[in-house]
Amino acid sequence: MPDKSKLSRRTFLAATCGATAYSIFNLNCRHHSPVKRPNILWITCEDISPDLGCYGDSLARTPNLDRLAREGMRFTNAFTVAGVCAPSRSCLITGMYPTSIGTHHMRTRTKDYPWLPPPYEAVPPAYVKCFTEYLRAAGYYCSNCDKTDYQFGVPVTAWDDCSKTAHWRNRSSGQPFFSVFNFTITHESKIRTPVDLQPETDPEKITLPPYYPDTPIVRNDYARYYDIIHTMDSQVADCLKQLEQDGLADDTIVFFFSDHGRGLPRAKRWIYDSGIHVPLIVRWGGQLAPGSQCHDLVSFVDFAPTVLSLAGVPLPSHLQGQAFLGEQKSAPRTAIFAARDRMDERYDHIRAVRDQQFKYIRNFQPETPYAREIAYMELMPTMREMRRLNAEGKLDAIQKLFFRQTKPVEELYDIIADPHEIRNLADDPAYQAQLERLRGLLETWQTETGDLGNLPEAEMVQKMWRGGVQPKTAQPIISPGSGRFESGVTIELTCPTEGASIAYTAEQGTSPHWLLYSQPIRLTRSSTIRAKAIRYGYAHSEEYAATFQIH
Repeated sequence: MPDKSKLSRRTFLAATCGATAYSIFNLNCRHHSPVKRPNILWITCEDISPDLGCYGDSLARTPNLDRLAREGMRFTNAFTVAGVCAPSRSCLITGMYPTSIGTHHMRTRTKDYPWLPPPYEAVPPAYVKCFTEYLRAAGYYCSNCDKTDYQFGVPVTAWDDCSKTAHWRNRSSGQPFFSVFNFTITHESKIRTPVDLQPETDPEKITLPPYYPDTPIVRNDYARYYDIIHTMDSQVADCLKQLEQDGLADDTIVFFFSDHGRGLPRAKRWIYDSGIHVPLIVRWGGQLAPGSQCHDLVSFVDFAPTVLSLAGVPLPSHLQGQAFLGEQKSAPRTAIFAARDRMDERYDHIRAVRDQQFKYIRNFQPETPYAREIAYMELMPTMREMRRLNAEGKLDAIQKLFFRQTKPVEELYDIIADPHEIRNLADDPAYQAQLERLRGLLETWQTETGDLGNLPEAEMVQKMWRGGVQPKTAQPIISPGSGRFESGVTIELTCPTEGASIAYTAEQGTSPHWLLYSQPIRLTRSSTIRAKAIRYGYAHSEEYAATFQIH
């Protein structure tokens, strides 16, 4: 792990470089590069696997995503770090494994069950930041529309705008942007509601995975899954159209991906490929060949360093991923890692490592069943159908695997020969070398990344929130304070709380635009400066204000 004391003192470039400064500020942007930085757009959706036309699915109706793939690069081996959204999203925004920063349970703010800790926000190590802070410090306008789910709240310093109306169009003229649009139409809940909606996709044309029973109910859910992907495809088209209308298509690197695999049983929440393998398309005009594909392994932990690499921002040393594009691109990774921990009200503890051919899974709670009841998951008609048929003894041998009352300690799959991961090779002598190799890789990864999976959640929360009370970030200090100054004054903002980020503004009112503080600010005219601070997982500080009279 990196030197925490060194990282906690990390400084940022001025967030107001590149046309974001108010006229009262005269900033010395010592590290501002005259090189034009690219715009970067993330279009994300929820709960889908690579079930798109451009990935060879003939049943998918995704003309707009197929076009995007023809214009860019399609990644065939992109994986999230968990089969569910909140841990995955905490990884995306920080470039850190959820198991390293305490965001691995789904969710930290879940319903209050007697056997769970009360709802909390995770407190990552002090050096952990949303990577958008580094972008803002380099002059980027960062917007997120609008899902977060980071597990540690939404730091005021992370985004210029994080709302349902956030858009690159709200930036200053000529300012580079990093914008995220999250489309939720493909969430699992949209498969099952409204219950009487008939699918447009023909259920009889679907090829079901072998672990599902072939019944009208299952086919209906799967058909509706295809329908909502089609709807999402049109939403992507609208977003890309806006980019073209603004004349930005040629200057913007576009990413499209899902937060994890399809929202159906034995996929979402699990770390089989059905739960962690996601589509990833990147369009980067003049750099990535149109219609190309990349078979390198890519992990969600790589997304933050990749965006920073594309933006020309140096990679902080604590990031656990590696860039797969841009000037700071690394050699292809040899393996990806994934984790399953508490899912809503049920604890489980599973880890996985996967290379280009083999997947190794370690079940740390083999005494627990696979298909434990999770209230939200039980709402899916397919889940209810599978339980009914299992109770009636009508599932075949493959379909019954999901209803075993215990798990093997180890699972090993040849992904190429067995893409559905139904033939466990862990006890096959012919595969012992692969088993031992991947077991060693997993154990090394757990050690090197400080995997918190063995720490009981209640104990972890107690370390983060002493006495069950959320800690609060100390009030920032503006130095010098209020006063009268000739011709101008340089002010500095500090916060006694280790690892706190500071936001400031000269705007008044209840909804100002908060800028990220990163270096001393030169005031050239009278103003009142407001500041507040946040250590991730802590409550925001009280606001502090100072008035400066410039003569």
